Amino acid sequence: MNKAIGSPDAGIPENAFILERKPKRRFTMFEAGALGFLFLLVAVWTAFPMLWMIGASLKTNVAISNDPLSLWPARPTLEHYRYVWTQVPFARYIVNTFWVSLIVTAAKLGTSVLAAYAFSFYRFRGREVLFYALLLTAFVPFTATMIPNYLLVARLGLLSSVLGVALPQLADGLGIFLLRQAFRSVPLSFYEAARMERVGPLRILWHVLLPLVRPSLVALAILFFINTWNEYFWPFLILKEKSSYTLPIALQMFTNLEGGTNWGAMMAASTLTSLLPLLAYALAQRQIIETFLHSGVKG
Repeated sequence: MNKAIGSPDAGIPENAFILERKPKRRFTMFEAGALGFLFLLVAVWTAFPMLWMIGASLKTNVAISNDPLSLWPARPTLEHYRYVWTQVPFARYIVNTFWVSLIVTAAKLGTSVLAAYAFSFYRFRGREVLFYALLLTAFVPFTATMIPNYLLVARLGLLSSVLGVALPQLADGLGIFLLRQAFRSVPLSFYEAARMERVGPLRILWHVLLPLVRPSLVALAILFFINTWNEYFWPFLILKEKSSYTLPIALQMFTNLEGGTNWGAMMAASTLTSLLPLLAYALAQRQIIETFLHSGVKG
């Protein structure tokens, strides 16, 4: 007859398998104050350039020269914003940047989803080797692939085109890794149940898996979009005509106007350029943080 653990006859005390939890150490008032002050310094250090940029965009160039460190002008003016919209085809540059960012984001997200799906739910020879080879591409510096990519784009006749900017960026090793981790966090029983119902692979992906990893998809889409929106050097190499410039390239135009830098106009253009990425990140901040926190949960 089996004897219950913890009974007098079993010979095992009731609390034998109870793990004692160590009490959590609490910060002293001094430590909490010092940590809060440190975080405040980091926040001010991070926010100061953005606040200065916005304040400078509302100053005259004379005020910027006379009092460069002040964050807010005594007499705000919108003259630099009017200058940006009337003297420079800024709206055209916004449209160019949006389309480049949208195409690159859609391409990266599509290839990352399909590759991560295959690496997560299909077994084939060399799967792990191929996965880590793709992951290593995320650590290859841009300068190592710049010349081959440029020669390829030029040979295909895609200079000064949106497709020429997007072509070398159609896949992303980090995106494949993060989505693979997201897929592997989904219970395998969901996938197996769909296969038993004879659901096709693409329908499983679209109707079963993607809804379960939607936060990761949103986070990756925002990250891809912001990175492409802010990219300067590769579009600068490919886009030769001013009519096809993206916003980061257009900003350099204000450094050569009238023989010097038009700081007010540059800060106004920089503020307008930063609005969409900041808004996108603010809306998807929680999903982005959760995606990176959970990227190492399984697998």
